[in-house]
Amino acid sequence: MSLERPDTVDDGAVERTPDELEALLGDLVVDRDDHLNAPGFVIRPDTVQETLRTLKEQAGDDHLSVVSAQEYENRYESIYHLKKYDDPTQEVSIVVPADKDDPVSESAEPVFRTADWHEREAYDLIGIEYDDHPDLRRILLPETWQGHPLSMDYDKDRPQIATLPEHANPLEDHHKDAESDTMFLNIGPHHPATHGVLHLKTVLDGEQVADVEPDIGYLHRSEEQMAQSGTYRHQIMPYPDRWDYISAGLLNEWAYARAAEDLADIEVPEYAQVIRTMGAEMCRIAAHMLALATFALDINGDFTATFMYAINDRERVQNLLEDLTGQRLMFNYFRLGGVVWDLPEPREEFFSDTRDFLDQLPESIEEYHNLITSNEIFQMRTIDTGILPPEVAKNYGATGPVARGSGVDYDLRRDDPYGYYDELDWDVVTEDGCDNFSRLLVRMREVEESAKIIEQCVDLLEDWPEDERNIQANVPRTLRPDDDTEIYRAVEGAKGELGIYIRADGTDKPARFKIRSPCFSNLQTLPEMANGEYIPDVIAALGSLDVVLGEVDR
Repeated sequence: MSLERPDTVDDGAVERTPDELEALLGDLVVDRDDHLNAPGFVIRPDTVQETLRTLKEQAGDDHLSVVSAQEYENRYESIYHLKKYDDPTQEVSIVVPADKDDPVSESAEPVFRTADWHEREAYDLIGIEYDDHPDLRRILLPETWQGHPLSMDYDKDRPQIATLPEHANPLEDHHKDAESDTMFLNIGPHHPATHGVLHLKTVLDGEQVADVEPDIGYLHRSEEQMAQSGTYRHQIMPYPDRWDYISAGLLNEWAYARAAEDLADIEVPEYAQVIRTMGAEMCRIAAHMLALATFALDINGDFTATFMYAINDRERVQNLLEDLTGQRLMFNYFRLGGVVWDLPEPREEFFSDTRDFLDQLPESIEEYHNLITSNEIFQMRTIDTGILPPEVAKNYGATGPVARGSGVDYDLRRDDPYGYYDELDWDVVTEDGCDNFSRLLVRMREVEESAKIIEQCVDLLEDWPEDERNIQANVPRTLRPDDDTEIYRAVEGAKGELGIYIRADGTDKPARFKIRSPCFSNLQTLPEMANGEYIPDVIAALGSLDVVLGEVDR
Protein backbone atom coordinates (compact mmCIF):
# COMPACT_ATOMS: atom_id res chain seq x y z
CA MET A 1 0.00 0.00 0.00
CA SER A 2 1.07 3.56 -0.54
CA LEU A 3 0.80 4.12 3.21
CA GLU A 4 3.92 2.06 3.81
CA ARG A 5 6.92 4.14 4.70
CA PRO A 6 9.65 4.12 2.04
CA ASP A 7 13.00 2.62 2.94
CA THR A 8 15.23 5.10 4.72
CA VAL A 9 18.96 5.19 5.18
CA ASP A 10 20.06 3.44 8.34
CA ASP A 11 21.47 6.14 10.61
CA GLY A 12 22.88 3.67 13.07
CA ALA A 13 20.08 4.22 15.59
CA VAL A 14 18.78 1.00 17.15
CA GLU A 15 15.27 0.55 18.50
CA ARG A 16 15.44 -0.40 22.15
CA THR A 17 12.96 -1.69 24.72
CA PRO A 18 12.33 0.40 27.85
CA ASP A 19 14.68 -1.84 29.85
CA GLU A 20 17.38 -1.47 27.21
CA LEU A 21 16.91 2.32 27.23
CA GLU A 22 17.30 2.32 31.00
CA ALA A 23 20.48 0.27 30.65
CA LEU A 24 21.74 2.70 28.01
CA LEU A 25 21.19 5.66 30.34
CA GLY A 26 22.72 3.79 33.28
CA ASP A 27 23.35 5.88 36.37
CA LEU A 28 21.59 8.88 34.79
CA VAL A 29 18.26 7.25 35.68
CA VAL A 30 17.22 7.66 39.32
CA ASP A 31 13.64 6.35 39.01
CA ARG A 32 10.92 5.21 36.57
CA ASP A 33 7.73 7.18 35.90
CA ASP A 34 6.08 5.48 32.94
CA HIS A 35 3.37 7.30 30.99
CA LEU A 36 0.54 5.64 29.06
CA ASN A 37 2.21 6.42 25.73
CA ALA A 38 5.87 6.04 26.64
CA PRO A 39 8.38 4.78 29.21
CA GLY A 40 9.39 7.55 31.58
CA PHE A 41 12.78 8.00 33.22
CA VAL A 42 13.42 10.36 36.12
CA ILE A 43 16.82 12.05 36.04
CA ARG A 44 18.66 14.66 38.08
CA PRO A 45 18.24 18.30 37.00
CA ASP A 46 21.97 18.67 36.31
CA THR A 47 22.10 15.78 33.79
CA VAL A 48 19.53 16.95 31.23
CA GLN A 49 21.97 17.59 28.40
CA GLU A 50 23.91 14.35 28.90
CA THR A 51 20.68 12.32 29.01
CA LEU A 52 19.08 13.89 25.96
CA ARG A 53 22.30 13.77 23.95
CA THR A 54 22.65 10.06 24.72
CA LEU A 55 19.10 9.37 23.57
CA LYS A 56 19.47 11.54 20.47
CA GLU A 57 22.82 10.16 19.31
CA GLN A 58 22.66 6.54 20.47
CA ALA A 59 18.95 5.70 20.52
CA GLY A 60 17.84 7.84 17.57
CA ASP A 61 15.36 9.96 19.54
CA ASP A 62 15.85 13.03 17.36
CA HIS A 63 12.46 14.73 17.77
CA LEU A 64 11.73 16.76 20.90
CA SER A 65 7.98 17.20 20.50
CA VAL A 66 7.29 19.38 23.51
CA VAL A 67 8.43 20.30 27.00
CA SER A 68 5.70 20.06 29.65
CA ALA A 69 6.21 21.69 33.04
CA GLN A 70 4.22 21.82 36.25
CA GLU A 71 4.40 22.45 39.97
CA TYR A 72 3.57 19.89 42.67
CA GLU A 73 3.26 20.30 46.42
CA ASN A 74 6.85 19.15 46.96
CA ARG A 75 8.65 19.88 43.66
CA TYR A 76 8.64 21.39 40.20
CA GLU A 77 8.87 19.12 37.17
CA SER A 78 9.85 19.38 33.51
CA ILE A 79 9.03 16.58 31.05
CA TYR A 80 10.82 16.25 27.72
CA HIS A 81 8.66 14.23 25.31
CA LEU A 82 10.97 12.56 22.79
CA LYS A 83 10.17 10.69 19.57
CA LYS A 84 11.93 9.56 16.42
CA TYR A 85 11.24 11.26 13.11
CA ASP A 86 11.69 7.84 11.49
CA ASP A 87 9.23 6.16 13.87
CA PRO A 88 7.17 8.39 16.18
CA THR A 89 5.64 5.36 17.90
CA GLN A 90 9.03 4.95 19.61
CA GLU A 91 8.52 7.46 22.44
CA VAL A 92 10.27 8.22 25.69
CA SER A 93 9.57 10.73 28.46
CA ILE A 94 12.40 12.29 30.43
CA VAL A 95 11.14 13.59 33.77
CA VAL A 96 13.24 16.22 35.52
CA PRO A 97 12.20 17.19 39.07
CA ALA A 98 13.51 20.47 40.49
CA ASP A 99 13.79 21.68 44.05
CA LYS A 100 10.66 23.37 45.41
CA ASP A 101 12.59 26.23 46.96
CA ASP A 102 15.10 26.64 44.15
CA PRO A 103 13.57 25.34 40.86
CA VAL A 104 16.66 25.21 38.65
CA SER A 105 17.19 22.65 35.90
CA GLU A 106 19.77 22.32 33.15
CA SER A 107 18.62 23.60 29.76
CA ALA A 108 18.12 21.19 26.85
CA GLU A 109 18.74 23.93 24.27
CA PRO A 110 22.33 22.86 23.44
CA VAL A 111 20.95 19.46 22.41
CA PHE A 112 17.59 20.43 20.87
CA ARG A 113 17.28 23.99 19.57
CA THR A 114 13.50 23.81 19.88
CA ALA A 115 13.85 23.69 23.68
CA ASP A 116 14.65 27.43 23.60
CA TRP A 117 11.04 28.58 23.30
CA HIS A 118 9.53 25.66 25.21
CA GLU A 119 11.72 26.30 28.25
CA ARG A 120 11.09 30.03 28.07
CA GLU A 121 7.35 29.28 28.25
CA ALA A 122 7.86 26.99 31.25
CA TYR A 123 9.85 29.75 32.95
CA ASP A 124 7.26 32.39 32.05
CA LEU A 125 4.15 30.54 33.23
CA ILE A 126 5.48 28.26 35.98
CA GLY A 127 8.75 29.73 37.18
CA ILE A 128 11.35 27.01 36.50
CA GLU A 129 14.82 28.40 35.82
CA TYR A 130 16.88 26.69 33.11
CA ASP A 131 20.61 26.90 33.64
CA ASP A 132 22.71 27.51 30.51
CA HIS A 133 19.67 28.66 28.56
CA PRO A 134 20.86 31.20 25.95
CA ASP A 135 18.00 33.69 26.45
CA LEU A 136 15.87 32.87 29.49
CA ARG A 137 13.17 35.55 29.66
CA ARG A 138 9.42 35.72 29.35
CA ILE A 139 7.90 34.74 26.02
CA LEU A 140 4.11 35.15 26.33
CA LEU A 141 3.80 37.78 29.05
CA PRO A 142 5.41 41.23 29.29
CA GLU A 143 8.80 41.42 30.98
CA THR A 144 7.25 43.53 33.74
CA TRP A 145 4.74 40.82 34.71
CA GLN A 146 4.77 39.93 38.40
CA GLY A 147 4.64 36.23 39.23
CA HIS A 148 4.09 33.06 37.20
CA PRO A 149 0.42 32.36 36.37
CA LEU A 150 0.57 28.55 36.61
CA SER A 151 2.48 28.44 39.90
CA MET A 152 0.64 27.52 43.07
CA ASP A 153 1.37 30.77 44.89
CA TYR A 154 0.32 33.05 42.01
CA ASP A 155 -1.75 36.02 43.17
CA LYS A 156 -4.18 36.77 40.35
CA ASP A 157 -5.40 39.89 42.14
CA ARG A 158 -1.96 41.49 42.31
CA PRO A 159 -1.81 44.68 40.23
CA GLN A 160 0.39 44.49 37.14
CA ILE A 161 2.38 47.66 36.50
CA ALA A 162 4.14 48.43 33.23
CA THR A 163 6.86 51.01 33.75
CA LEU A 164 7.32 53.83 31.26
CA PRO A 165 10.64 52.54 29.81
CA GLU A 166 8.79 49.42 28.66
CA HIS A 167 6.83 51.66 26.28
CA ALA A 168 9.71 53.82 25.11
CA ASN A 169 10.33 54.31 21.42
CA PRO A 170 12.14 51.11 20.32
CA LEU A 171 14.17 53.13 17.82
CA GLU A 172 15.61 55.62 20.30
CA ASP A 173 18.87 53.72 20.80
CA HIS A 174 19.30 52.85 17.16
CA HIS A 175 20.11 56.14 15.43
CA LYS A 176 22.72 55.59 12.80
CA ASP A 177 26.19 56.69 13.77
CA ALA A 178 29.67 56.43 12.31
CA GLU A 179 30.37 53.14 14.09
CA SER A 180 27.25 51.22 13.03
CA ASP A 181 25.68 50.33 9.70
CA THR A 182 22.72 48.42 11.14
CA MET A 183 19.16 49.64 11.55
CA PHE A 184 16.39 48.31 13.80
CA LEU A 185 13.02 47.80 12.10
CA ASN A 186 9.70 46.78 13.66
CA ILE A 187 7.44 44.61 11.48
CA GLY A 188 4.06 44.32 13.13
CA PRO A 189 2.48 43.52 15.50
CA HIS A 190 -0.44 44.93 13.46
CA HIS A 191 0.61 44.24 9.90
CA PRO A 192 -1.24 42.35 7.13
CA ALA A 193 1.74 40.14 6.34
CA THR A 194 2.15 38.86 9.92
CA HIS A 195 -1.08 36.82 9.66
CA GLY A 196 -2.12 37.81 13.16
CA VAL A 197 -0.70 39.72 16.07
CA LEU A 198 3.00 39.01 15.55
CA HIS A 199 5.88 41.42 16.12
CA LEU A 200 9.14 40.84 14.25
CA LYS A 201 12.11 42.66 15.76
CA THR A 202 14.33 42.97 12.70
CA VAL A 203 17.92 44.21 12.43
CA LEU A 204 19.04 45.27 8.95
CA ASP A 205 22.59 45.48 7.67
CA GLY A 206 22.08 47.60 4.61
CA GLU A 207 19.22 45.84 2.81
CA GLN A 208 19.96 42.42 4.26
CA VAL A 209 18.49 40.93 7.44
CA ALA A 210 21.16 40.53 10.10
CA ASP A 211 18.75 39.19 12.72
CA VAL A 212 15.03 38.71 13.21
CA GLU A 213 13.32 37.83 16.48
CA PRO A 214 9.64 36.80 16.54
CA ASP A 215 7.89 38.43 19.50
CA ILE A 216 4.73 36.54 20.42
CA GLY A 217 2.21 36.64 23.28
CA TYR A 218 -0.04 39.48 22.16
CA LEU A 219 -2.97 37.06 21.80
CA HIS A 220 -2.39 34.82 24.82
CA ARG A 221 -5.84 33.57 25.89
CA SER A 222 -5.03 31.04 28.64
CA GLU A 223 -6.46 28.08 26.70
CA GLU A 224 -4.52 25.55 28.78
CA GLN A 225 -5.75 27.08 32.03
CA MET A 226 -9.35 27.05 30.80
CA ALA A 227 -9.05 23.38 29.82
CA GLN A 228 -7.76 22.60 33.31
CA SER A 229 -10.92 24.17 34.67
CA GLY A 230 -13.26 22.02 32.55
CA THR A 231 -14.49 18.45 32.86
CA TYR A 232 -13.12 15.80 30.48
CA ARG A 233 -16.48 14.67 29.17
CA HIS A 234 -18.32 17.88 28.35
CA GLN A 235 -16.54 21.16 29.05
CA ILE A 236 -13.16 20.93 27.25
CA MET A 237 -14.23 19.97 23.73
CA PRO A 238 -15.59 23.42 22.72
CA TYR A 239 -12.16 25.01 23.27
CA PRO A 240 -9.95 23.25 20.65
CA ASP A 241 -11.79 24.92 17.75
CA ARG A 242 -10.40 28.22 19.01
CA TRP A 243 -6.70 27.30 18.94
CA ASP A 244 -6.21 27.40 15.17
CA TYR A 245 -9.48 29.24 14.93
CA ILE A 246 -9.49 29.93 11.20
CA SER A 247 -9.86 26.52 9.60
CA ALA A 248 -8.62 23.52 11.58
CA GLY A 249 -11.47 22.97 14.04
CA LEU A 250 -12.03 19.23 13.65
CA LEU A 251 -8.29 18.58 13.53
CA ASN A 252 -7.93 20.41 16.84
CA GLU A 253 -10.87 18.54 18.36
CA TRP A 254 -9.29 15.25 17.33
CA ALA A 255 -6.06 16.10 19.15
CA TYR A 256 -7.94 16.40 22.43
CA ALA A 257 -10.20 13.45 21.67
CA ARG A 258 -7.27 11.14 20.94
CA ALA A 259 -5.48 12.01 24.18
CA ALA A 260 -8.59 11.80 26.38
CA GLU A 261 -9.89 8.61 24.74
CA ASP A 262 -6.57 6.84 25.22
CA LEU A 263 -6.41 8.16 28.79
CA ALA A 264 -9.88 6.78 29.56
CA ASP A 265 -9.52 3.64 27.39
CA ILE A 266 -12.42 4.57 25.10
CA GLU A 267 -12.72 2.72 21.77
CA VAL A 268 -14.37 4.77 19.02
CA PRO A 269 -16.77 2.89 16.67
CA GLU A 270 -15.43 2.25 13.18
CA TYR A 271 -18.25 4.18 11.52
CA ALA A 272 -17.50 7.27 13.61
CA GLN A 273 -13.81 6.95 12.73
CA VAL A 274 -14.64 7.16 9.03
CA ILE A 275 -16.77 10.29 9.60
CA ARG A 276 -13.97 11.84 11.67
CA THR A 277 -11.41 11.09 8.95
CA MET A 278 -13.59 12.61 6.23
CA GLY A 279 -14.31 15.76 8.25
CA ALA A 280 -10.67 16.19 9.28
CA GLU A 281 -9.52 16.10 5.66
CA MET A 282 -12.16 18.64 4.70
CA CYS A 283 -10.66 20.91 7.36
CA ARG A 284 -7.16 20.24 5.99
CA ILE A 285 -8.26 21.36 2.50
CA ALA A 286 -9.87 24.49 3.96
CA ALA A 287 -6.67 25.28 5.89
CA HIS A 288 -4.41 24.76 2.87
CA MET A 289 -6.67 26.85 0.63
CA LEU A 290 -6.36 29.74 3.06
CA ALA A 291 -2.57 29.24 3.22
CA LEU A 292 -2.43 29.30 -0.58
CA ALA A 293 -4.59 32.41 -0.80
CA THR A 294 -2.68 34.46 1.77
CA PHE A 295 0.71 33.31 0.47
CA ALA A 296 -0.13 34.57 -3.03
CA LEU A 297 -1.29 37.83 -1.45
CA ASP A 298 2.00 38.15 0.45
CA ILE A 299 4.20 37.44 -2.57
CA ASN A 300 2.67 39.32 -5.48
CA GLY A 301 -0.40 41.04 -4.07
CA ASP A 302 -2.71 38.85 -6.14
CA PHE A 303 -6.05 39.52 -4.47
CA THR A 304 -8.45 39.51 -7.42
CA ALA A 305 -7.49 36.18 -8.96
CA THR A 306 -5.60 33.75 -6.73
CA PHE A 307 -6.81 34.94 -3.33
CA MET A 308 -10.47 35.04 -4.29
CA TYR A 309 -10.28 31.78 -6.26
CA ALA A 310 -8.78 29.96 -3.29
CA ILE A 311 -11.24 31.52 -0.86
CA ASN A 312 -14.06 30.42 -3.15
CA ASP A 313 -12.86 26.81 -3.00
CA ARG A 314 -12.42 27.12 0.75
CA GLU A 315 -16.01 28.36 1.04
CA ARG A 316 -17.24 25.29 -0.81
CA VAL A 317 -15.49 23.11 1.78
CA GLN A 318 -16.94 25.26 4.56
CA ASN A 319 -20.42 24.65 3.12
CA LEU A 320 -19.88 20.91 3.42
CA LEU A 321 -18.54 21.26 6.96
CA GLU A 322 -21.52 23.43 7.89
CA ASP A 323 -23.87 20.74 6.56
CA LEU A 324 -21.99 18.11 8.58
CA THR A 325 -21.55 19.94 11.88
CA GLY A 326 -24.22 22.64 11.92
CA GLN A 327 -21.63 25.39 12.38
CA ARG A 328 -19.33 27.23 10.02
CA LEU A 329 -16.18 27.89 12.05
CA MET A 330 -16.40 26.67 15.68
CA PHE A 331 -17.69 23.20 14.87
CA ASN A 332 -17.79 21.44 18.26
CA TYR A 333 -18.67 18.25 16.37
CA PHE A 334 -16.45 15.62 17.98
CA ARG A 335 -17.38 13.99 21.26
CA LEU A 336 -15.30 11.66 23.38
CA GLY A 337 -16.14 8.29 21.88
CA GLY A 338 -17.30 9.53 18.48
CA VAL A 339 -19.22 12.42 16.95
CA VAL A 340 -22.29 14.32 18.10
CA TRP A 341 -24.61 13.23 15.26
CA ASP A 342 -24.71 11.30 12.01
CA LEU A 343 -24.40 12.66 8.47
CA PRO A 344 -27.00 15.22 7.40
CA GLU A 345 -30.23 14.09 5.78
CA PRO A 346 -30.86 13.48 2.99
CA ARG A 347 -27.54 11.62 2.91
CA GLU A 348 -27.62 11.33 -0.87
CA GLU A 349 -27.63 15.11 -1.22
CA PHE A 350 -24.61 15.47 1.10
CA PHE A 351 -22.71 12.79 -0.82
CA SER A 352 -23.64 14.44 -4.13
CA ASP A 353 -22.45 17.86 -2.97
CA THR A 354 -19.19 16.35 -1.71
CA ARG A 355 -18.55 14.54 -4.98
CA ASP A 356 -19.32 17.69 -6.96
CA PHE A 357 -16.64 19.54 -4.99
CA LEU A 358 -14.12 16.73 -5.45
CA ASP A 359 -14.84 16.53 -9.18
CA GLN A 360 -14.04 20.21 -9.79
CA LEU A 361 -10.98 20.26 -7.53
CA PRO A 362 -8.41 18.97 -10.10
CA GLU A 363 -9.35 21.80 -12.46
CA SER A 364 -8.95 24.31 -9.64
CA ILE A 365 -5.53 22.92 -8.72
CA GLU A 366 -4.44 23.23 -12.35
CA GLU A 367 -5.58 26.87 -12.33
CA TYR A 368 -3.53 27.54 -9.22
CA HIS A 369 -0.46 26.09 -10.86
CA ASN A 370 -1.02 28.34 -13.87
CA LEU A 371 -1.55 31.39 -11.66
CA ILE A 372 1.12 30.76 -9.03
CA THR A 373 3.73 28.07 -9.54
CA SER A 374 4.11 28.95 -13.25
CA ASN A 375 4.37 32.66 -12.45
CA GLU A 376 7.93 33.89 -13.03
CA ILE A 377 7.66 36.63 -10.41
CA PHE A 378 6.40 34.12 -7.86
CA GLN A 379 9.22 31.72 -8.72
CA MET A 380 11.85 34.46 -8.33
CA ARG A 381 10.45 35.38 -4.92
CA THR A 382 10.20 31.84 -3.54
CA ILE A 383 12.70 29.47 -5.19
CA ASP A 384 15.97 29.29 -3.21
CA THR A 385 14.68 31.73 -0.57
CA GLY A 386 13.79 30.84 2.99
CA ILE A 387 16.10 27.82 2.99
CA LEU A 388 15.50 25.38 5.86
CA PRO A 389 17.79 22.30 5.70
CA PRO A 390 16.22 19.05 6.95
CA GLU A 391 18.52 18.62 9.95
CA VAL A 392 17.84 22.21 11.04
CA ALA A 393 14.10 21.60 10.68
CA LYS A 394 14.38 18.53 12.91
CA ASN A 395 16.48 20.36 15.50
CA TYR A 396 13.72 22.96 15.83
CA GLY A 397 10.99 20.33 16.06
CA ALA A 398 9.39 21.48 12.80
CA THR A 399 6.58 19.28 11.49
CA GLY A 400 3.81 19.34 8.88
CA PRO A 401 4.33 21.00 5.47
CA VAL A 402 7.24 23.01 6.87
CA ALA A 403 9.20 19.82 7.60
CA ARG A 404 7.94 17.91 4.57
CA GLY A 405 8.94 20.85 2.36
CA SER A 406 12.48 20.16 3.57
CA GLY A 407 12.28 16.49 2.65
CA VAL A 408 11.50 15.27 6.19
CA ASP A 409 9.20 12.29 5.58
CA TYR A 410 7.09 12.59 8.74
CA ASP A 411 3.29 12.36 8.93
CA LEU A 412 1.48 11.02 11.98
CA ARG A 413 -1.50 9.86 9.92
CA ARG A 414 0.79 7.19 8.47
CA ASP A 415 3.57 6.87 11.06
CA ASP A 416 1.39 6.73 14.20
CA PRO A 417 -1.98 5.75 12.68
CA TYR A 418 -5.29 6.77 14.18
CA GLY A 419 -8.81 7.15 12.84
CA TYR A 420 -9.29 5.29 9.55
CA TYR A 421 -6.14 6.47 7.79
CA ASP A 422 -4.33 3.14 7.79
CA GLU A 423 -7.24 1.53 5.92
CA LEU A 424 -7.15 4.01 3.03
CA ASP A 425 -4.95 4.51 -0.02
CA TRP A 426 -3.06 7.82 -0.06
CA ASP A 427 0.49 9.16 -0.10
CA VAL A 428 2.61 11.35 2.16
CA VAL A 429 3.85 14.36 0.18
CA THR A 430 7.42 15.63 0.47
CA GLU A 431 9.56 18.07 -1.49
CA ASP A 432 13.35 18.37 -1.32
CA GLY A 433 13.75 22.05 -2.25
CA CYS A 434 13.83 23.19 1.42
CA ASP A 435 12.58 26.64 0.29
CA ASN A 436 9.44 28.77 0.27
CA PHE A 437 8.38 27.30 -3.07
CA SER A 438 8.60 23.71 -1.78
CA ARG A 439 6.41 24.43 1.22
CA LEU A 440 3.70 25.78 -1.10
CA LEU A 441 3.98 22.73 -3.38
CA VAL A 442 3.55 20.40 -0.42
CA ARG A 443 0.30 22.07 0.57
CA MET A 444 -1.06 22.06 -2.98
CA ARG A 445 -0.25 18.36 -3.41
CA GLU A 446 -1.67 17.54 0.02
CA VAL A 447 -5.01 19.00 -1.09
CA GLU A 448 -5.10 16.33 -3.79
CA GLU A 449 -4.26 13.58 -1.27
CA SER A 450 -6.97 14.86 1.10
CA ALA A 451 -9.44 14.69 -1.78
CA LYS A 452 -8.49 11.03 -2.34
CA ILE A 453 -9.09 10.29 1.34
CA ILE A 454 -12.47 12.05 1.37
CA GLU A 455 -13.62 10.20 -1.75
CA GLN A 456 -12.77 6.83 -0.21
CA CYS A 457 -14.60 7.80 3.00
CA VAL A 458 -17.69 8.79 1.01
CA ASP A 459 -17.62 5.43 -0.79
CA LEU A 460 -17.48 3.64 2.56
CA LEU A 461 -20.21 5.74 4.17
CA GLU A 462 -22.56 5.31 1.21
CA ASP A 463 -22.45 1.53 1.53
CA TRP A 464 -22.42 1.33 5.33
CA PRO A 465 -25.31 -0.84 6.63
CA GLU A 466 -27.94 1.31 8.30
CA ASP A 467 -28.15 -0.82 11.42
CA GLU A 468 -24.38 -0.54 11.99
CA ARG A 469 -24.07 3.25 11.90
CA ASN A 470 -22.85 3.65 15.46
CA ILE A 471 -21.63 7.23 15.98
CA GLN A 472 -20.62 7.04 19.67
CA ALA A 473 -19.11 4.61 22.12
CA ASN A 474 -20.76 4.02 25.47
CA VAL A 475 -18.89 6.63 27.52
CA PRO A 476 -19.53 7.13 31.27
CA ARG A 477 -21.25 10.39 32.13
CA THR A 478 -18.31 11.37 34.35
CA LEU A 479 -14.70 10.47 33.55
CA ARG A 480 -12.20 10.19 36.39
CA PRO A 481 -8.91 8.75 35.14
CA ASP A 482 -6.66 7.24 37.82
CA ASP A 483 -4.60 9.64 39.89
CA ASP A 484 -1.14 10.52 38.55
CA THR A 485 -1.84 8.99 35.12
CA GLU A 486 -0.03 10.84 32.33
CA ILE A 487 -0.29 10.74 28.54
CA TYR A 488 0.90 12.62 25.46
CA ARG A 489 -0.92 11.96 22.19
CA ALA A 490 -0.81 13.84 18.90
CA VAL A 491 -2.50 14.06 15.51
CA GLU A 492 -1.37 15.44 12.15
CA GLY A 493 -2.93 18.91 12.09
CA ALA A 494 -2.98 21.07 8.98
CA LYS A 495 0.23 22.75 10.16
CA GLY A 496 1.97 19.77 11.74
CA GLU A 497 2.05 17.74 14.94
CA LEU A 498 -0.71 18.94 17.26
CA GLY A 499 -0.29 17.19 20.60
CA ILE A 500 -1.90 17.17 24.04
CA TYR A 501 -0.26 16.23 27.33
CA ILE A 502 -2.66 15.45 30.19
CA ARG A 503 -1.93 14.55 33.79
CA ALA A 504 -4.90 13.20 35.73
CA ASP A 505 -5.34 13.55 39.49
CA GLY A 506 -8.33 11.26 40.03
CA THR A 507 -10.93 14.01 39.56
CA ASP A 508 -13.13 14.81 36.56
CA LYS A 509 -10.79 17.64 35.48
CA PRO A 510 -7.14 17.53 34.29
CA ALA A 511 -4.48 18.52 36.80
CA ARG A 512 -2.30 19.62 33.87
CA PHE A 513 -3.29 20.23 30.26
CA LYS A 514 -0.53 21.18 27.83
CA ILE A 515 -1.02 21.99 24.13
CA ARG A 516 1.80 21.20 21.70
CA SER A 517 1.19 23.74 18.94
CA PRO A 518 2.84 22.99 15.57
CA CYS A 519 2.85 26.72 14.78
CA PHE A 520 4.81 27.44 17.98
CA SER A 521 7.71 25.18 16.97
CA ASN A 522 7.52 26.04 13.26
CA LEU A 523 7.70 29.79 13.93
CA GLN A 524 11.00 29.27 15.78
CA THR A 525 12.61 28.42 12.44
CA LEU A 526 12.00 31.89 10.96
CA PRO A 527 15.43 33.36 11.91
CA GLU A 528 17.14 30.36 10.28
CA MET A 529 15.20 31.01 7.09
CA ALA A 530 15.41 34.81 7.08
CA ASN A 531 18.89 35.80 8.26
CA GLY A 532 20.99 36.93 5.31
CA GLU A 533 17.92 37.45 3.14
CA TYR A 534 16.11 40.68 2.21
CA ILE A 535 12.97 42.13 3.83
CA PRO A 536 10.64 40.81 1.07
CA ASP A 537 12.14 37.36 1.64
CA VAL A 538 11.29 37.57 5.35
CA ILE A 539 7.65 38.18 4.42
CA ALA A 540 7.75 35.23 2.01
CA ALA A 541 9.33 32.95 4.61
CA LEU A 542 6.80 33.93 7.24
CA GLY A 543 3.94 33.34 4.81
CA SER A 544 5.34 29.92 3.91
CA LEU A 545 5.14 28.88 7.59
CA ASP A 546 1.35 29.44 7.62
CA VAL A 547 1.16 30.29 11.31
CA VAL A 548 -1.99 31.24 13.20
CA LEU A 549 -1.19 33.29 16.28
CA GLY A 550 -4.15 31.97 18.25
CA GLU A 551 -2.42 28.59 18.20
CA VAL A 552 1.10 29.98 18.73
CA ASP A 553 0.10 31.94 21.84
CA ARG A 554 -2.72 29.69 23.09
